[in-house]
Amino acid sequence: MSLRLLVLFALTELLLSLTPGPAVLLVISQGIRRGFSPSISSALGILTGNAIYFVLSAIGLGVLLNASAPLFEVIRWVGAAYLIITGLRILLSTFRQPKTDSDGNVAKEAVNRPQAFAYGLLTQLLNPKAIVFFTALLPQFVSTEANLPMQFGVLAVTSIAVEFLVLALYGYFADKSRVLIAKGRYASWSDRIAGTCLIGVGFSLVLAPRA
Repeated sequence: MSLRLLVLFALTELLLSLTPGPAVLLVISQGIRRGFSPSISSALGILTGNAIYFVLSAIGLGVLLNASAPLFEVIRWVGAAYLIITGLRILLSTFRQPKTDSDGNVAKEAVNRPQAFAYGLLTQLLNPKAIVFFTALLPQFVSTEANLPMQFGVLAVTSIAVEFLVLALYGYFADKSRVLIAKGRYASWSDRIAGTCLIGVGFSLVLAPRA
């Protein structure tokens, strides 16, 4: 693999990572509702999903996975429904009186890193854009004349590094924005934004075309 091709892949990954989609919305929702650390857990779940797709693509199962439309659609709808229902529950919770500390700040929801990680993994494994990327776009950066496992390994490390940086920045700024709205009558807005983002994740999963 040439350096030019690797740089082109990194730029493509950067642009795709910056584009608001299910992964970005999920990280933002976790950052706003629970803080920076859980947003990182969600990012790690997303990247774990990417790593699984890299392995599947490397051994040629990505195309098969993309072709199994009926089963995938059922799984995608179930997963999306779960995320939408969770988002609705968060929105409904904003109508209850929030718990505050002695300074009048609304306390962050208890950190649940395994759940945040599971959200990220589920979201990415059911993300049509991710499947299309690994079955259609990724092969464009691979040369059949070179060592395939090594190429997939280099691309995987590059992709994970770029996307982790982008998602971490989204999570960081989401956490900081929560601090700005954590007082007084604006306190419930953090949960409303988080719930809306989570619902957006669910709908984006079922509405996005697979090809």
